[in-house]
Amino acid sequence: MQWVRYTIYTIAVATVFAACGDSSRKPQDTLSSGTVDISVDETYMPVIEEQLKVFRSSFPDATVNVHYKPESECFKDLFEGRAKVILVTRQLHPEEKPAYEQKKIVTHSLAVAKDAVAVIVNPAAEDSLLSLSQIRGILTGVYKKKYTVVFDNQGSSTVRYIADSLIPGEELGANVYAAKGNEAVVDYIAQNPDAIGFIGLSYVSDASDPGTEAFLQKVKIAAIWHDSAQQFYKPYQAYIAMDLYPLTRELYYVSRENYPGLGTGFTNFLGKERGQLIFASARLFPLRMNIVIRDASINKN
Repeated sequence: MQWVRYTIYTIAVATVFAACGDSSRKPQDTLSSGTVDISVDETYMPVIEEQLKVFRSSFPDATVNVHYKPESECFKDLFEGRAKVILVTRQLHPEEKPAYEQKKIVTHSLAVAKDAVAVIVNPAAEDSLLSLSQIRGILTGVYKKKYTVVFDNQGSSTVRYIADSLIPGEELGANVYAAKGNEAVVDYIAQNPDAIGFIGLSYVSDASDPGTEAFLQKVKIAAIWHDSAQQFYKPYQAYIAMDLYPLTRELYYVSRENYPGLGTGFTNFLGKERGQLIFASARLFPLRMNIVIRDASINKN
């Protein structure tokens, strides 16, 4: 009988220790509490700061540590485990997936908003109506007028998008430079009439102006020619939605979180009504809610 009792005691103790072991392996965060690290394409800092402000006020037990970086650095953070979620302008490329699979990293992604790359010039600049062929010439340094071209960062999503979309396989000209961030691009263009900049829309939308088509006054937003529509368009929200403005792209979240943790809670927030409305107020086009766009006419009588 003593042997039987000892066996039962041993099993009970082993069960307790196993339970303790399981508890230590449980995630420390939930959909609405805990701590998570995310990395965000620095182009989207203004709108993501607004998202986090509302998210944190709604979930006071949640701590989202956000790191704003060039897009290429965001993907490094995801791969190396420094971030569970990243917000970037592309999904994983097919050639990148084997490395993730080798490390047993399962990712999922979703587009939450549509954005535009704004082309900005000095208020005194003559060229504020541009075709894509003219922009290609400016980027490669063969345009009739010599411009200094300024991007936010050498490894930014804006550089990658413009290069991939407009000059695939070609080199950027010697007239192309990287500034130290998006605000530096705006400041440089505002002070230099012979410069042209490429920047994310949220950095030139004037959030303090209640108008739906308001941009910062210290730079001029160029209108880009749409070949099919035979018309120039600026990056207004409706034109982004209908792909009439030629330089549009999507904002994705890419997550490696495989349980319902805080990273999932934040991405859920971005895709639901409040998060989508925040994107809309920042003049991006929200992709996870229904929006009806109607033609409007103004009666001048």
